[in-house]
Amino acid sequence: MLIRQALFEGQIHAGREQQFRSFVEERLIPMWKQFPGIRELRVLFAIDRDEGAPSFPLTLTMAFDDEAALAKALEAPIRFESRGVTGELMTMFDGRIHHHVFEVVQ
Repeated sequence: MLIRQALFEGQIHAGREQQFRSFVEERLIPMWKQFPGIRELRVLFAIDRDEGAPSFPLTLTMAFDDEAALAKALEAPIRFESRGVTGELMTMFDGRIHHHVFEVVQ
């Protein structure tokens, strides 16, 4: 199994934390659930971190069976549609999004 994570590194604009969360829950999660081949979706909102650690207020985790399933999801029209909506989310956020793929060892 493969895990693809999107790490939102940075800061939500002050006073917009609930709006940011609501936007993710109402607009993006329904889209992310539509990715073909997705086995599991986890959306993590940070509540605490070690002193001096970088800020990741949001992490998106998607699980796929294999590289073929991940590739199919990355080419899907819903992914490109969700990227446009994510652009709207970024008006409430200063930072960057980076992606990492991990292999699950059991």
